Amino acid sequence: MTVSLIISTYNWPAALELVLLSVAKQSIIPEQIIIADDGSKQDTADLIERFREVLPVEHVWHADNGFQKTLILNKALKICTSDYIIEIDGDIILHKHFIKDHITAAEEGYFVQGSRAMIGQELTKEVLENKRLKFTCLTVGMTTRFNAIRFPLFSGLFKTDPCSSNNVKGCNLAFWLKDYVRINGYFNGFTGWGWEDYEFAERLINSGVKKKRLKWAAVGFHIFHPLSSRANFKPNELIYRETVQHKMCHRTPGFHEVAI
Repeated sequence: MTVSLIISTYNWPAALELVLLSVAKQSIIPEQIIIADDGSKQDTADLIERFREVLPVEHVWHADNGFQKTLILNKALKICTSDYIIEIDGDIILHKHFIKDHITAAEEGYFVQGSRAMIGQELTKEVLENKRLKFTCLTVGMTTRFNAIRFPLFSGLFKTDPCSSNNVKGCNLAFWLKDYVRINGYFNGFTGWGWEDYEFAERLINSGVKKKRLKWAAVGFHIFHPLSSRANFKPNELIYRETVQHKMCHRTPGFHEVAI
């Protein structure tokens, strides 16, 4: 099994640098690392170029035209060369065994939803200033401490409804490329933030792929930032509800309709 790590980002090179530093320290380095860049400025491109010396990084970019995360993810997956995809956001610092834990959890017929521990606002200032990469559940300023525990031997104790798309988040998600391609990837009809992860997961489930929950393994630490605009939350929810109601497996435009 080969693995590609997909990292979505937008105009926050300080956070992306910490993410890539944590990737460089992984116990298993993925075969391919793709930055799905939703229109960042030149400083992000310069940062990625520096990391090419130490990591197999590729950069997929399009011009800034508002929040188009689904579109840039589909473009990034167009150049994917691996069997298995691990998707994170560009503000998730990885535990050193993050990739290893996801590889262990990979199973045919399943996608994997991981969790995230939240770095509080005050701790985030120190993290960005000092480029801190190591945290535990006891770190002062860490919230959702339960998610900061890594104890993979007990990870299997946590169960979830394998046929529910509820609470799926792309900040720590893994799936097989063949499943992604079969359902036409993410739906590009979303405008702005919200519901794109739920809708993608719902189509995976409708196509016969089950959800697996991963706790106390593949730990990611989320750097604090203000919330994105919720202006399109309700219209995007209607798209998701339609997918649920009609048990849709495939939507257009999506993966097959984009070019890089």
